[in-house]
Amino acid sequence: MTLYSRLALLFPFLRWFPLVTVQSLKADFFAGLTGAVIVLPQGVAFATIAGLPPEYGLYTAMVTPIVAALFGSSLHLVSGPTTAISIVVFSAISHHAQPGTPEFISLTLTLTFLAGVYQFAFGLARLGSLVNFVSHTVVIGFTAGAAILIATSQMKHILGIDIPKGESFLHTWYDIYVGAGSINPYLVTVAVVTLVTALLVKRLSRRMPNLLIGMVAGSLLAIFLTPLTDSIKLVGEIPAQLPPLSSPTFSIETIRMLAPEAFAVALLGLIEAVSISRAVATKSSQRINANQEFIGQGLSNMAGSFLSSYAGSGSFTRSGINYEAGARTPLSAIFAAIVLMVIVMLIAPLTAYLPIAAMGGVILLVAYNLIDFHHIANTLRVSVAESAVLLTTFFATLFLELEFAIYLGVLLSLVFFLAKTSTPYIPAMAMDKPPGDASRKLINVENAPVRQCPQLKIIRIDMSIYFGSINYIQNRIARIVEGEQITHILIVGTGINFIDLAGVEALVAENRQLEKLGGGLFFVGLKSSVYEFAARTHMVKDIGKDHFFDNKTVAIRKLVRQLDADVCRQCSARIFNECPAIPEAT
Repeated sequence: MTLYSRLALLFPFLRWFPLVTVQSLKADFFAGLTGAVIVLPQGVAFATIAGLPPEYGLYTAMVTPIVAALFGSSLHLVSGPTTAISIVVFSAISHHAQPGTPEFISLTLTLTFLAGVYQFAFGLARLGSLVNFVSHTVVIGFTAGAAILIATSQMKHILGIDIPKGESFLHTWYDIYVGAGSINPYLVTVAVVTLVTALLVKRLSRRMPNLLIGMVAGSLLAIFLTPLTDSIKLVGEIPAQLPPLSSPTFSIETIRMLAPEAFAVALLGLIEAVSISRAVATKSSQRINANQEFIGQGLSNMAGSFLSSYAGSGSFTRSGINYEAGARTPLSAIFAAIVLMVIVMLIAPLTAYLPIAAMGGVILLVAYNLIDFHHIANTLRVSVAESAVLLTTFFATLFLELEFAIYLGVLLSLVFFLAKTSTPYIPAMAMDKPPGDASRKLINVENAPVRQCPQLKIIRIDMSIYFGSINYIQNRIARIVEGEQITHILIVGTGINFIDLAGVEALVAENRQLEKLGGGLFFVGLKSSVYEFAARTHMVKDIGKDHFFDNKTVAIRKLVRQLDADVCRQCSARIFNECPAIPEAT
């Protein structure tokens, strides 16, 4: 390994830095400028969802993208505050402190650091492939539920109804029902104008910052309505400064208290980041290193916790727009963060005129965009198992703790995955043409009405043999022995990817039982890696080297010689090339 390769392992940005040219710098700058304008209203909105002062969303959008871009693997992923992570942060910390208080902020920073540690550790342990075992349906169900919770949380700001803090989903809507007679029309008007303006601008042009323009429209309307009412509350002025230094709380009690919630934040963040980076990579023909993404996300959250930033992840909206805007390297995300710093320094005082109701209207639009109606409809139509995962995660998000909803969805998706892999497809095989035909081959007997040998059963196992599937495989063998009275079983192993120790022990035991009945378990076409493992675990030795074959023709030729000659003479199937040489019974 060269020195450059070693340095690239520590500093991944060295791999894409040679791609930087004058043309790419120009493209990345303008993509970053677009991203900065888009994240400005989002950052404020997401921080509000998380229960933090608005500036913390902007700080997160300044720090997280830079670190994640330098240490991740995607050329186009833009990290920062996200809706799903924000609502999980609020749910996790609001149990321990009042939103917006210094204690709440301190605990949020600690949660962010712990989530980053989890993610960084997962990356170092090269557990990136674990994301493949978590159904994307979990994220779809969770974000749909989170979208409804987010919209519900903004009703008090939009309608002006007094709702006690900490109310559950159902209690909140009950309070809205009871207080419907006291709805504030001024607040509703500001929110609706903000929402409608943002929608119209988006319809006119996808490149225009529709959320920002909507917030400006809501603010202007609020100024116009000020002489008529004093009920329109404002967000307040955001400090015109760069992210200040901060320090998470590292007491043992705090870490023990937040560790479970931090794991949920870390898991959700990793699923989001890897899923989004892969989705964009399919368009850009880039290969994503999931382990490196884990490390990049972990470092960004760890660093962010010391710079007044809360937990972030990859943003689908900003990443997609970043790619569409012509970004070529991760410098676009870095430019977006730097441009945002400049913008905040210049226009931060203007947030003093931003109505909370207008912010509520923007958050409603953000929440609506979270719901993937197409994916949900398609899932409910085509897959019962995925529908169960989707609905379970969705309702758990609404009515249970958010971190538990994530765990439940992930657990259920893994249960269905294990259930599927524990019942491998094991078709019976037979020759498709009579003996002597050079083009004949083994086919699935379900696909054609072909004859089978009454003494030698040929089956194919189309999945791995491991602790979860071995019971199903043993039952299949038992049905062959007891139901068909066949004790010679040839397993075609071309579809077996691996065999674990439990599988080895079970196969050895099955072969021992078949040998007592005068038969045996035989294998043909095992992949080299599977055979090497079988040899290393003494499976080949315990079963017998003469039970393993590389070629089906050789395997059948040798096995036919072991069959009962009297049965063969009276057999009418005679499907093997060796069968015609056996004299028929007179």
